[in-house]
Amino acid sequence: MSSLPYLNGYPPNLIDQIERLIDNNKLAQYLFSRYPQNHEFKNDKQLREYVLTIKDRYLKKSNAISKIQYDNKLHVVKNALGTHTYVSRIHGSKLKSKNEIRISSIFKLAPEPFLNMITVHELAHVKELEHNKAFYKLCTHMLPNYHQLEFDTRVYLTYLETQKGEN
Repeated sequence: MSSLPYLNGYPPNLIDQIERLIDNNKLAQYLFSRYPQNHEFKNDKQLREYVLTIKDRYLKKSNAISKIQYDNKLHVVKNALGTHTYVSRIHGSKLKSKNEIRISSIFKLAPEPFLNMITVHELAHVKELEHNKAFYKLCTHMLPNYHQLEFDTRVYLTYLETQKGEN
């Protein structure tokens, strides 16, 4: 098992490349040459508009999302970069279900492609609950380079962890 928990499951040659970048203090250079700018969606209102714009483009007929927000309680080590939940409430004699999306506040300062990847991932859960073939097909429909961005987001999280160790 790799000492890079965000990269577990990736081929050893990719993990070795990232470890070499870390050892040579070049991981930041790699990431920020590919993704030089952070996004401007810093608060929950801006995040909501961003997510709904993507939803309206690709998932118009899907259920509404009642709450979209950054969540500083999500812990990325537990694989919770974002969450999609259904909240069910009894309303009189009816059972009402609401969709909620929460994205880790760590992405407030991230490059926009990483926020886009997390958003697409959580939106895909509106239609597909499981991480199955249909789920990933929907992700790549909304974001053709989804898999590369997922990997690079994990590299970004690895970078953030290495920075914590230096402070």
